[in-house]
Amino acid sequence: MLFPGGRLPLRIFEQRYLGMAKVCLKDNVTFGVCLIREGREVGEPAVPVEVGTLARIAEWDMPQLGVLQVVARGEGRFRILERRVQPDGLARGRVEAIADDRDGPVPAGAARCVRLLERVIQETPDAIAAPHRLDSASWVGMRLAELLPLAPESKQELLEMTDAAARLDRLSGLLSRPQGV
Repeated sequence: MLFPGGRLPLRIFEQRYLGMAKVCLKDNVTFGVCLIREGREVGEPAVPVEVGTLARIAEWDMPQLGVLQVVARGEGRFRILERRVQPDGLARGRVEAIADDRDGPVPAGAARCVRLLERVIQETPDAIAAPHRLDSASWVGMRLAELLPLAPESKQELLEMTDAAARLDRLSGLLSRPQGV
């Protein structure tokens, strides 16, 4: 999964995705990243959930012929309005942008979330790309949602939320649960 402001390393080798990446790099356009509802990442086209994140290729390398390694950077969220699969298996669609979060300062009740991110940044500086916006409820919530080992369905729920304070409240609740529950 990819959240706005996040990074997603990808190893691309299927012809349909190599062609897509070529267009994205040549024309500096985005592509969509969605959680898979049905199917698998490789092979036959999968059926995605309706809400995903626009991604832009920020870095790329081709260490061997036919294998492209990229780092995609998450931009805004979108909702799929219409989807079709091309003959080569690449899914295309018509989407609408989802407005940015109602953002604001991190609520006092979510201070634990900020402390956790500060610790991650301190212990693993490359885990989260700068600039670090620890005063933004939206940024803190998106970073925790992508880093925490949550079930894909939980991450999707957090991605779809449009209220940053509510997302932090949900994450604070998840952090407060006893282990193994």
